[in-house]
Amino acid sequence: MGTIAIGAAIAALASLGAGVGLGIATGKAVESIARQPEAAGKIQTVLILGGALAEATAVYGLVVGILIIFILK
Repeated sequence: MGTIAIGAAIAALASLGAGVGLGIATGKAVESIARQPEAAGKIQTVLILGGALAEATAVYGLVVGILIIFILK
């Protein structure tokens, strides 16, 4: 049971990477909008698309972690 929990925890680390990536991306988007306010619409669109992809990665990690726990039980 211990190795299953370790495997699930490693799979859940995908959410850590997604959180860090979203934080960096949001900071850079704010800097970009501050420098060029007229491009805010395009920057926001790209930020939302990138954020959705990063969150999808986190959800995949969560699903893999849950599958590891319940299938390898």
